[in-house]
Amino acid sequence: MAVEAGRMRSKEGDWQRNSRGREFKERVIKFLLTACAYLSIFTTIGIVVVLFEETVRFFLDVSIVEFLTSTRWAPNTGDFGVLPLVYGTLMATFIAIAVALPIGLLTAIYLSEYAPRRLRQYLKPALEILAGVPTVVYGYFALTFITPFLGNNLFSDIDSFNAISAGLIMGVMIIPTVASVSEDAIYAVPRSLREGAYALGATKRETATKIVVPAALSGIVAAVILGISRAIGETMIVTIAMGSQANFGGTPLESMQAMTAYIVQVVGGETPRGSAVFGSIFAVGSALFLMTLALNLASYWFVRRFREIY
Repeated sequence: MAVEAGRMRSKEGDWQRNSRGREFKERVIKFLLTACAYLSIFTTIGIVVVLFEETVRFFLDVSIVEFLTSTRWAPNTGDFGVLPLVYGTLMATFIAIAVALPIGLLTAIYLSEYAPRRLRQYLKPALEILAGVPTVVYGYFALTFITPFLGNNLFSDIDSFNAISAGLIMGVMIIPTVASVSEDAIYAVPRSLREGAYALGATKRETATKIVVPAALSGIVAAVILGISRAIGETMIVTIAMGSQANFGGTPLESMQAMTAYIVQVVGGETPRGSAVFGSIFAVGSALFLMTLALNLASYWFVRRFREIY
């Protein structure tokens, strides 16, 4: 009996030691995960603080009214109207989303509703390879292939640097984003909705366009807004293919300058730190940040407002 009691106490002691060891490991893991979460939050806060601190310094020398309303952007002569940069950014983004939305959405519908399971397993990863192509490659492809092709076949008066080539290749770049996120949203629609439509005599096309896509609308809109945000923040394509001439009111065939391209131009030059020209990159960056933040908030609101819960 004494031996048995000793064994029981030994096992109880081992269990307690193992329990304390597991509890210690759990605490360490929880601490590391919490630290990573707070690190990302504090990093974001630090970026925003530095960005807006430099922006406030810039607006001590330049009128914020002029910055937001003037249509002339010539920092070297003291003209800091950001509208031409916003115009160039939105022009390229509009062309990009006009390409990516129909192609991406139709691709998502095909992958989710028509493609065989085995084919879908190969097509989706192949589509997402486009997202891994360096944007500098896209930029030089637009400059050396798309622009000459458009000039020789469609638009004889197209500039060497133009918004349409940059927008078209940017649209190709964000197709995987729109298609992948939309396909996930469509694929998540319950099978029962499809079967109910088939039971009522609907064709596959009618089921996809009138039942499945409306049910996945919140996810599709989120995919589109995510693609727009990706296009607005793109740097290398617009820097290489669209040019560096701030042009307000121009056509897509003309050279323009995007907000990100201007930041690259100043950072890559010899602009003295502390000057108004150098400070302007923070003001442009703040405007760009607020634009993407507004899009993300709109996406969040739309998803919560129109999300279907099954």
